Amino acid sequence: MRPTTAPLHAEIARGPEGGAAHWIHTHDGLRLRAGHWPSAGPAKGTVLLFPGRTEYIEKYGDAAGFFAQHGLESLVIDWRGQGLADRLLSNRLLGHVDEFPNYQNDVAAMVELARTLDLPKPWFLLGHSMGGAIGLRALMEGLPVAAAAFSAPMWGIKLPAPLRPLAYAIGAFARPLCLSGHLAPSTSLTPYVQAQAFMGNLLTNDAEMYTMLREQLKAVPDLAISGPTINWVYEGMRECSHLAAQPSPDVPTLCFLGSAEQIVSTSAIHERMDSWPKGALRIVDAGRHEVLMEDTATRHLILGEMVEFFTTAR
Repeated sequence: MRPTTAPLHAEIARGPEGGAAHWIHTHDGLRLRAGHWPSAGPAKGTVLLFPGRTEYIEKYGDAAGFFAQHGLESLVIDWRGQGLADRLLSNRLLGHVDEFPNYQNDVAAMVELARTLDLPKPWFLLGHSMGGAIGLRALMEGLPVAAAAFSAPMWGIKLPAPLRPLAYAIGAFARPLCLSGHLAPSTSLTPYVQAQAFMGNLLTNDAEMYTMLREQLKAVPDLAISGPTINWVYEGMRECSHLAAQPSPDVPTLCFLGSAEQIVSTSAIHERMDSWPKGALRIVDAGRHEVLMEDTATRHLILGEMVEFFTTAR
């Protein structure tokens, strides 16, 4: 099915000129949104950007602008259940997925769009948080990229060890009891950046970027989602366990992790990167979960290293 035009909220994205969004469809019948930003000059390749849970295309306008200035185009996706893609439950705020491998149907639709638009090669992967888990499986299953970069990838969910068996048990029993679509314990129906003041937030040290995230959701409330469902947590844990048992793919990879990370498992990232033959790990001093939402100097230093890495890895 040919992609059709979708809304792109350029006024909140602050991305480069020439951006456009498209509706795309998965093989299992969902409509998703993908956003494309061209490069500012002759293109040297395309970054396939896999966002994290709760995220949306417009959040990555700044990164797309940096890539554009360095000759790279960007293609960003709204995953099923978030952004302006089809939501999976009647309460559109709940962050839900039926099975984690279903996200690979979204990846397939994104790759099909990249081919339809004839986006310049080589292609590169950038995966953040949940997008890092989706991206790792995609690499293992042959995603056609020349190199990959990750930001705080969700290769494990940070939970106290005593609570992990309980989380598995709740998830396993929730489905037969028709509770899998309920909000996970200790999470909120209010989107994180709206519920949490800047002081004490786990995402960024930069007040300006945190304010931007709040303003984006205020301007376009349909982009927002809240905490995850019981099933999302259960399926996410199962996916991380599956990925941990697989060898690292033969793809040059660069991973960034903030030293103040509190959302994903840092030990899972260290274990993976320590055993990745073509992988390298960079620790961002004092960085929180979203190192690409830190201050301008920090995020542009990281993005610059990604650009150099992509260029030399081709």
